[in-house]
This record gives sequence, C-alpha cells and structure tokens, in this order.
Amino acid sequence: MNEAVFAFIALAGIFLLVVITLCLFGVRRMMLRRALGTVDASICSANHRWAMGVCRYRESGLEWLRLFSLSPLPSKTMARSKISLLGRREPTEQELTRVPPGTVIVALSYNGEEVLLAMKFDAYAGLSSWLEAGPHTGVGTWR
Repeated sequence: MNEAVFAFIALAGIFLLVVITLCLFGVRRMMLRRALGTVDASICSANHRWAMGVCRYRESGLEWLRLFSLSPLPSKTMARSKISLLGRREPTEQELTRVPPGTVIVALSYNGEEVLLAMKFDAYAGLSSWLEAGPHTGVGTWR
C-alpha cells in the first residue's frame, strides 16, 4: 500500500470519530431534555464566564450538567436544604451577549457563596416553587 491509502484511512478514521462524537452529544442532549425535572440554564463560574448547561431537579438537590460534555455526572451539585433564593434580575449589557436571549439572571446562595444561573422566566418560576415546596427546618426533618 502506498502513502495515499494510509492518509485516506487516517482521515476517514478521524472523520468517523468526529461523527460518532457529535452523535453522542446529540443523544446525551436528547436524553437530558426528555427527562422530567430538567431545564436549560447557564451558570456563571468564578471567573465570570458563562457556561451553557441543563439543571436537573432531584428530591434532595439541584444538579447542573454541562451542555457540551459526554459525562453523565453533574458538574455542580447543590443540596436543596442549603440553597437560598436571593432574587432575579435582568441581564446587564455585558451579560446580554453571553446568555441566551429572553433569560433572567437568578441569584442563589449556596454554602455562603453566590451562584448565578441564567434561565427562562418559566424555569425561574419552577425553581422558586421547587425551593419553596421543600421541607422546612425543624424537628424530624432532613434539613
């Protein structure tokens, strides 16, 4: 075999890996969106960069998963009992270019640190209801 055949096989292999990876991203995204209790939400990291992802409600907490990842594990997990809703606001001029259009910025307090999520208003209403419906601190509760 000559060098052209090896080059073709290598390029075809790389192309096949790219196509399979894109298909896996699509399947993961579809599975996340089909699951109950998931909403699209971007999160602001410590260096003020926004990352797109999906929030998933669980009985005991809120999980945030990166949109562009193949990992089934959440990137951030917050215990429901330690989350406090600080409020919501409209995105600033700088944030308008970094978050999806039509979103509100939701400020949460988790373990004393502020967590910013960008989500649609309907998702914010669901998040605030989910937090308010959680068990209250007291004798015999898990909080």
